[in-house]
Amino acid sequence: MVAWRSAARGRCRRSAVGGLLVLLAGCALRPVPPLSPVDTAFSECLQFFPAQTPPVVPGAPALRELCYSAFAVLHSGESKTPVFVAEHLDRAMINAARGQKRSDRFFADARLPEGERAELADYRGSGYSRGHMAPAGDMSTPDAMAQSFSLANMVPQDQIFNAGAWSEIEQHTRQYVLRAQADVYVFTGPVFAAQAPTIGPGKVQVPSHLFKLVYDPCSGKSWAHWMANEASTTALAPISYDELVRRTRIRFLPPAARAMQAGAGCTRHQAHDAHVSR
Repeated sequence: MVAWRSAARGRCRRSAVGGLLVLLAGCALRPVPPLSPVDTAFSECLQFFPAQTPPVVPGAPALRELCYSAFAVLHSGESKTPVFVAEHLDRAMINAARGQKRSDRFFADARLPEGERAELADYRGSGYSRGHMAPAGDMSTPDAMAQSFSLANMVPQDQIFNAGAWSEIEQHTRQYVLRAQADVYVFTGPVFAAQAPTIGPGKVQVPSHLFKLVYDPCSGKSWAHWMANEASTTALAPISYDELVRRTRIRFLPPAARAMQAGAGCTRHQAHDAHVSR
């Protein structure tokens, strides 16, 4: 396994080992939101990860680390979707997000090579929603809201599922953050069948399932939602963290965080935004 950490600021790293995703059987006049002019790395936004430690993932080609104002993305150039998206949320951020207006300005992230990213044309006429992994409803500033519409933060999602059962999970997660004593970490991402269908000329892969892991370091609790990307999907009981790791082969939480006693992670931080605009 490879821990996705950068040794050089401002550059992304790749691994040429294995195949993670196969194994895991408009407002046109608005400017594109400000982003770093070069590829970023998780070393620039470690605040989105428990103990400032990014997840450990199986090696795979064309993986790139991207920092945004309010979330971080490990992006796959094979699926042209995130592998996971990480958020670090608190009550103040969720309250501030209620007053934000959706930008609805989807865009391809120019930090990714053309051959590794989804384009607007891939989703056009596909019948699938451009499904946020870090939800627009979590975004607490105008820049964060605008950046959340990056296609690097999207997967092809069944429209009924996106607007129904998945939206309920997003809302329930925000409600939990409002009740939590301190900060909460959330990891969201897709899982693909061995022969995943694709959409568009760029062949963006369509996930069979989505997951959302919630980790509360104050209480020491974690749980994961695991849901089929289908219109008929309804909310089911969450699965355990260990079961999510078994299914995805991604170790999201560092051992130090998991070993922490309940109550030890109850510090509420003032801000988490990694303002990547220059």
